[in-house]
Amino acid sequence: MRLHDLQPAPGSRKKPTRKGQGIGSGLGKTAGKGHKGQKARSGGGVRPGFEGGQQPLQRRMPKRGFSNYPFKKEYAVVNICDLNRFEAGTVVTPELLLEANVIKKVLDGVKLLANGEIDKALTVKLHGVSEAAAAKIQAAGGQIEVM
Repeated sequence: MRLHDLQPAPGSRKKPTRKGQGIGSGLGKTAGKGHKGQKARSGGGVRPGFEGGQQPLQRRMPKRGFSNYPFKKEYAVVNICDLNRFEAGTVVTPELLLEANVIKKVLDGVKLLANGEIDKALTVKLHGVSEAAAAKIQAAGGQIEVM
């Protein structure tokens, strides 16, 4: 088989419907738009959410909550099971995690979560550590320093 032999499976591609192409097509004359009215006109129709001038639903509903956008902190997340790749006694830092491709970027910090198990004594220096993760690290004989 060569590149010029490739073609889609039979029946997988349909030709587009050509509206308004005669009575025999089933979509001739009004092309499926019915007779007159806003939706029959060129460029006609209403935007999503428009209710004919009535107050739309999204404006009738009360506003709720707030956005903490300018002050929000977004952490790169690391699970305990990801730390098993390091030797016992290693000092785990955000730079080390970047080098080892455990995280893609540091964002506002790196936080350690408790998913998985660990059996090596590591020193963890990260921006955040969950209580359960801290307990697992200390149970394995490791230390935790929050930066």
